[in-house]
Amino acid sequence: MLHAPVIAWFDVHARDLPWRRPEAGPWGVMVSEFMLQQTPVSRVLPVYEEWLARWPRPADLAKEAPGEAVRAWGRLGYPRRALRLHGAAVAITERHGGDVPTEHAQLLALPGIGEYTAAAVASFAYGQRHAVLDTNVRRVLARAVTGVQYPPNATTAAERRLARELLPQDDPTAARWAAASMELGALVCTAKNEGCQRCPIAAQCAWRLAGKPEHSGPPRRGQTYAGTDRQVRGKLLAVLREAHAPVPQAALDRVWHEPVQRARALDGLVADGLVEPLPGGLYRLPLS
Repeated sequence: MLHAPVIAWFDVHARDLPWRRPEAGPWGVMVSEFMLQQTPVSRVLPVYEEWLARWPRPADLAKEAPGEAVRAWGRLGYPRRALRLHGAAVAITERHGGDVPTEHAQLLALPGIGEYTAAAVASFAYGQRHAVLDTNVRRVLARAVTGVQYPPNATTAAERRLARELLPQDDPTAARWAAASMELGALVCTAKNEGCQRCPIAAQCAWRLAGKPEHSGPPRRGQTYAGTDRQVRGKLLAVLREAHAPVPQAALDRVWHEPVQRARALDGLVADGLVEPLPGGLYRLPLS
């Protein structure tokens, strides 16, 4: 079985991260899961610490305007996550008395929370038995069990079924396995330059035993940024985050030279609820 050696490795090599400490609590776990989506730990750490210092409970965040969540999100990227986390905090406050719910179904019913986040919070915060499938876990299972270099671009039903079949039967071990397999993918079974010599399950890994065949599926999606609408959106939001009064159109026009792309990015921010247009050509972060 894969569980014992991976969990034993984790017991020795797990990083000391603030959301893994008991004092983080379920809210700290939830905040970390929102922030860590598509964002490396090194960038998340300072924002996470500031966020929890300012809003130690969901009700603290729920009292604030959603624009304050966007402001505090800083340069983590994908700022709609900040709005979703604010929406979840409001729902937790209104529906659950300010406590992050313990049931997977209740977590899944919160706005902005999908299957992965619900399973992760239930597992990491409450020690429950759920298949937690992030990119790192999917890569570990693809290599160790399926024998391929990379998982599909999007999570498949077959991956979910495999993850459920591999879950340890008791809750505490299943929760530990979820964290351990994720850490193994983050530190050892990485997308590039994997450290098979340090891997506790190298001797059982189907991909390694097959001679590490090259990826033969669809091209893997790259993370392009420079020159994209995402970059322009980030520049526009940076101006609004730093301003504590409505910003005139002219101040936004200065951040990007190409007017069509700039207008498209601004329209997208408005449509996503990240920016609020005001009369007189002014813009601000959302108040409601």
